[in-house]
Amino acid sequence: MDSSSPVNTSTVAAEGGTRVTAPRPDAARHERQAPLAGERQPTATPASTSAWSGNPLIVTVAPNGAYKQPRDHAALPITADALAATARACLDAGAAMLHMHIRDAQGRHSLDLQGYRAAIHRVRQAVGQALVLQITSEAAGIYRAAAQIALVEALRPEAVSVGLREFDRPEIGEAGLQRFFTGLARQRTLTQIILYDLADLRRWQDLRARAVVPQAPWSLLFVLGRYSAGQTSSPRDLLPFVTAHEGSEPWAVCAFGATENSCIAAAAALGGHARVGFENNLLCKDGSIAPDNAALVRQAVQVAQALGRPLATADDIRQWR
Repeated sequence: MDSSSPVNTSTVAAEGGTRVTAPRPDAARHERQAPLAGERQPTATPASTSAWSGNPLIVTVAPNGAYKQPRDHAALPITADALAATARACLDAGAAMLHMHIRDAQGRHSLDLQGYRAAIHRVRQAVGQALVLQITSEAAGIYRAAAQIALVEALRPEAVSVGLREFDRPEIGEAGLQRFFTGLARQRTLTQIILYDLADLRRWQDLRARAVVPQAPWSLLFVLGRYSAGQTSSPRDLLPFVTAHEGSEPWAVCAFGATENSCIAAAAALGGHARVGFENNLLCKDGSIAPDNAALVRQAVQVAQALGRPLATADDIRQWR
């Protein structure tokens, strides 16, 4: 079931397990008129202020993840058609990139090559080139590093997220890492490195310093709260990452739980970027169940507006290559 359903209410499960009834969105809830597929999106403000010149806020939506199911939220997209509808709604709300997971016929996390090709084709039909489509390469306890690498190399996606600790394995070794990252650089794949803690960040810095990872327009994702008690997060969790980050890579934040919006507001104020969505959080900033992923995107757009920071478009992201 996708977020464009005309039904007025739905019963959904909060992350703590309590089932509640939440309003469903409809077309009237969209705050901006939907542009044609592939049309460049307007920015959050009429013009960039000097403080944000050259650094518009990238809002990425992660609408499903590897684990949640429709029983957790009726608007969680797990089919290609539902992903396409969600992508369109989130584009209209202000997102510039879609972080894409696909599922198999039983709704389980999948890195199937043909499944990805079919989902990408369907989403492109809905949004054209107006969203950057970033695939996940997540193991999710199912895949090993060699299979993850094989999928990325066969698919050759426009953009990919790579959990460093999942690929930095003894069976791959630094020679294998160098080959993989060099291939991504040569293909000009927009690659985001997922880092869960300072040890991950320092390992990435070490690999860069020793040229195991070549020079390329990499970006980073700092994950807040993934391994904390109850998978909650706080804006304070961002400070160690920002303090230790010494490179030139642009960075973004995703955060688990109801404080997602506070965390991405802190990131945006510090010059970082935002990833929001049902993968990490089902709640609006007031603690209510979000009706759909687009509602969380709109909250991020409101952060940009409060800061006077323009929104990035897909074309802005592609200029990094």
